[in-house]
Amino acid sequence: MSYRLDAVVGDFDRLRDRAAGVPGAVVAPLEQRLGLLPLSDALRDDLPRLLGELSRGGPVARLEADFWGGEGDQTAALWRDGAQEWGPVRTADFAGPREDWPINAALARLGAAPAGPGAPAHRDLFAEVGLGRGRDEDDWRRAALEARDAGGYDAWHARNRAVRAAEEQAAADRADALRLAGVPLPLDGRDVIALLGLPPGPTVGAALRHLRRLHLDQGPRSRAQAETALRAWAADQGLPPAPVQPGGDGPA
Repeated sequence: MSYRLDAVVGDFDRLRDRAAGVPGAVVAPLEQRLGLLPLSDALRDDLPRLLGELSRGGPVARLEADFWGGEGDQTAALWRDGAQEWGPVRTADFAGPREDWPINAALARLGAAPAGPGAPAHRDLFAEVGLGRGRDEDDWRRAALEARDAGGYDAWHARNRAVRAAEEQAAADRADALRLAGVPLPLDGRDVIALLGLPPGPTVGAALRHLRRLHLDQGPRSRAQAETALRAWAADQGLPPAPVQPGGDGPA
């Protein structure tokens, strides 16, 4: 599998503001408030001037990587206030410490923070800022397009976090459904509707899932035990008590 990167990385909001007037320039969000501007052939035609302009007001790094099947090289340089301040540094030898690899070294100079104590070795700055999320220029342009309507980094980050949370919840719900499928119950949906006085709908499904979890966590329930457990569950959910038949103890 290949990985190709030729881009400018810097503060997302500042980089996007500086690139707003540059034809063909788009900025994709990364982690840690950084952004990535993929370099097209047209943008590379006048690269020193572009890097000089983008670096006014804050540092930017020009990052290059070309890998195929685990073999390749990377190069990085840092620009600040219109001039190249560090690099370019290139290597195809990755036997040394990860923090010395050119891209990681450039990201450190941009202020990227490493993973916390106990993190696996592969969680270097390259991984921490999310440079592995795209594998070529097209991937990064798509990411920039998806973020184009975000008012700024904070707005994108909040939206992205909400999307991730929804995806994680959906995955957890699917796993839960697989785990609960086939668990035998002494009651069915019609019984739940009659017992709790519910209309058909998602609350009935939630009640059955509750019974299945009880079965897995605490063992099988008799019909009477299941009914008692469901009444307690309904009270915890704030559901209104089921109407009682005149002269009887059960629901209408």
